[in-house]
Amino acid sequence: MVKTRTFPKGGIHPHGRKTLSNTAAVERLPFPKTAVVPMSQHLGAPAAVCVAKGDSVEVGQKIGTGESFISADIHAPVSGTVKDIITIVLPNSVRTQAVVIETEETFDESILENTFRRELNEGDLVAKLSSQDLIGIVKKAGVVGMGGAAFPSHVKFQVPKGKKAEYLVINGVECEPYLTSDHRLMLEHADEIIDGIRAVQKMINAPQVIIGIEKNKMDAVEKMEKAVAARGLTYIVQPLKVKYPQGDEKQLLKAVIKREVPSGGLPIEIGAVVSNVGSIFAVYEAVFSGKPLIDRVVTVTGDAVRRPGNFRTAVGTPIRQLIEAAGGFKESPAKIVAGGPMMGFSFFDLDSPVTKGTSGILALTDKNLDHSPQTACIFCGKCVAVCPMGLQPTKLFRLIDNGNFDEAMKLNLMDCKECGCCAYTCPAKIPLVHGFKYGKKMARKKS
Repeated sequence: MVKTRTFPKGGIHPHGRKTLSNTAAVERLPFPKTAVVPMSQHLGAPAAVCVAKGDSVEVGQKIGTGESFISADIHAPVSGTVKDIITIVLPNSVRTQAVVIETEETFDESILENTFRRELNEGDLVAKLSSQDLIGIVKKAGVVGMGGAAFPSHVKFQVPKGKKAEYLVINGVECEPYLTSDHRLMLEHADEIIDGIRAVQKMINAPQVIIGIEKNKMDAVEKMEKAVAARGLTYIVQPLKVKYPQGDEKQLLKAVIKREVPSGGLPIEIGAVVSNVGSIFAVYEAVFSGKPLIDRVVTVTGDAVRRPGNFRTAVGTPIRQLIEAAGGFKESPAKIVAGGPMMGFSFFDLDSPVTKGTSGILALTDKNLDHSPQTACIFCGKCVAVCPMGLQPTKLFRLIDNGNFDEAMKLNLMDCKECGCCAYTCPAKIPLVHGFKYGKKMARKKS
């Protein structure tokens, strides 16, 4: 096994709490009676609705067209009738149109499996298809980054002219506490992930592949190593020290290839493309079975949940149905979070739908929350020590608090990843990340 690595600057070690949800295989949820499918499930412009009220739609049919360069198509996760087209607000505060589909009573998992299945006589599709063919399949399937940012994958996999991808880095880190969906994918679908990696490797023409996985998932490290060895591939499975936010692509690249993405830049500028294992699995399904991104694995966990676990569920499923699948609440939650506790979004509406970017639903009890009051900054420097981007959080916050947004920008405010390391370690309980989000918003308005 290769030597363990990590990124060199900052980071924290929050309690993982991953054993809550990682004790059983992924469970397929029943399809919702009504699916609410948002048109904004990705970074960039929302998709334009291309169906009308009263239309009959088939599972996998395109119902939203990504018309802009940075956008993604949206597909029907079930077969049924378009009941309505409404406007909703997602947990991340994005206001978007959504197509409401009333599911056919006869629609079940067998229909899904029969519609999208790998034909055994097709041979090695990766070898047969060109890189542009593969990128076209990913675009048509509406695949996006499933590690949080939801960036359209077909855009990421088109290496710009004049650039070269030396490395394809697969992000199997999953450093957020509580979340285990990527871990389960690697344990249960290692071979499929390898096929997805092969497809992406061909798209970007990268000679080297590195799969980064933290050492609290050694069973996944071993599973992926066996899958790589069975194919006779030269991919490196790189174990990483357990440290947050190692799943951020800039920190991951510092750890595995020891290169730093320049301020405001993208990984391709240092010869790398990074993709999450969930996205890679979606690529596999798109290439080998023609299945668009219409479902995903979601971790449902937290001390308020009776039976935490991982569930494969259709996009558009109300979050309430996931909570019910996890046994419901054993006590009233003090806070519900979409995503992980460090970078997720608090929300209250359990009828909000699952989207392509919903990695987890976290239900916290009052004992999980820190109710300590905010006090004045004591200039201890802890926030500076843990910032993985080398910023000065306390100084940035003071500038923003006093309306000096231009000065904050000069101190590289836009480099802040909003990872929450600074707020986590702050003894004064200053809402640093909230301040940085506000500062970025105001700076954009002025520009």
